[in-house]
Amino acid sequence: MKIFELGKATLSIEDVSRISKGGVRVRLAHAAIKRIEKSNRYLLKKAASGETIYGVNTGFGLLSNVRIEEKDLARLQVNLLRSHAVGTGDALDPMRVRAMVLLRAATLTQGNSGVSLQVVNALLDLLNHDIIPYIPEQGSVGASGDLSPLAHLALVLIGEGKALVDGSWMNGAQALKLRKLQPVALGPKEGLALINGTQFMAALAVCAVIESEQLMRVALYAGGMTLEALRGTSTAFDEKIHLVRPHPGQIEVARQFREVLSHPGKSQIAKSHEGCGKVQDPYSLRCIPQVHGASLDTLRFVREIVEREINSVTDNPLVFVSEDQILSGGNFHGQYLALAMDFLAIAMAEIGSISEQRIEKLINPAISELPAFLMKKSGINSGFMIVQVAAASIVSENKTLCHPASVDTIPTSADKEDHVSMGAWAARKCLKVIQNVRRVLAMEVLAGAQGLDLLGPLKTTPKLEKIKARVRSRVPFFEEDAPFYEAIAEVESLTREW
Repeated sequence: MKIFELGKATLSIEDVSRISKGGVRVRLAHAAIKRIEKSNRYLLKKAASGETIYGVNTGFGLLSNVRIEEKDLARLQVNLLRSHAVGTGDALDPMRVRAMVLLRAATLTQGNSGVSLQVVNALLDLLNHDIIPYIPEQGSVGASGDLSPLAHLALVLIGEGKALVDGSWMNGAQALKLRKLQPVALGPKEGLALINGTQFMAALAVCAVIESEQLMRVALYAGGMTLEALRGTSTAFDEKIHLVRPHPGQIEVARQFREVLSHPGKSQIAKSHEGCGKVQDPYSLRCIPQVHGASLDTLRFVREIVEREINSVTDNPLVFVSEDQILSGGNFHGQYLALAMDFLAIAMAEIGSISEQRIEKLINPAISELPAFLMKKSGINSGFMIVQVAAASIVSENKTLCHPASVDTIPTSADKEDHVSMGAWAARKCLKVIQNVRRVLAMEVLAGAQGLDLLGPLKTTPKLEKIKARVRSRVPFFEEDAPFYEAIAEVESLTREW
């Protein structure tokens, strides 16, 4: 089994993605162990001195002015987890739970939380023994962090809550016993340290970035196939056009399309309509670099935000041993991720929107000069008519999902927590938009392959012929009507491999 040392270096989005898939053993780097132990010793010393410290010997939120007696300090931390585990809805996917557990451990390794080494190792035990806490999707407003989802995670550490082990759901105590692990006895501040943070939305944001980057490759091939099937011009991708409007994403997308459309030489289809007199294609073809490029630049911006966040300390209060200070702040607030996820949702929705319009061009004989609805015998066959309708319905759904969550806030905790980010919902609906876009792109790929085949025996570029061959390995050419839903699902699955 591969070993990953947590706390040795900066955590990358790729690290999180790889570990979240399972099969990687995570252990603490020596430097991280030293930081955790030093911070914990300092906090315990402060707690023993009788000094009032938020979350250590006080209540939480509006109850922060309530002093807790020493005999009740352990109970305070356990009660916090129990009271905050109020999530509802579907259980979070295991891969995303693993990402969440890893990120929660990662923020504690930086030595600003005061927790014991035992608590951090207990989190890693969940990963290394494949224990998946039950974490409902709904319940977080994104400040003071993802309290409810993280409480569900933390309950398993103390032998409560629920977890998935070897495909079966069981209570936390059973899950730990099955893996020969012991429940954690929480010390001062440790319950609070486990639930203050942005790790639910950050885990989803990591998945959103990875999936969006992969979808941009799918959009490249889908757009290339459609351009060729429509016998469009590649002039709009000329480097000179994009260098005089030097947005990096636009330049990069144009370069990628030039490569797909010409390398190692022009396609037979392109050669067949040289000198045809066509000057300009519809925007959905001609403006691919400008539209896809803007989404690519947005995605790169969001990646930077997410990568900073997964390497941040989002606990409260924070321990600064060298400065002999324990400071209360608001690093748990999810505004950065909320805005980033809203922005990414919009950027990816545009990829779906322009894709749907390319499908419309493919089925429209007045534009495509192909058989109506991509069928040799249209009339008796409706062909791809309703494929485009289905794509339009999904694109319309995305327009609603792209209403930003981050502009909303509802005061909570008796108005103590009076501005919240709604970052958890922003991340959840961003993933839904991405899923929808994949389905639209699958429809375009299916339609594009049909269009290219209708131009046979002429062939497109070697790269696009290879993509079409992969489609045809799963889905045959449509000579007549058939239930398209099965073919769409096959191509959707196939696109995950590109």
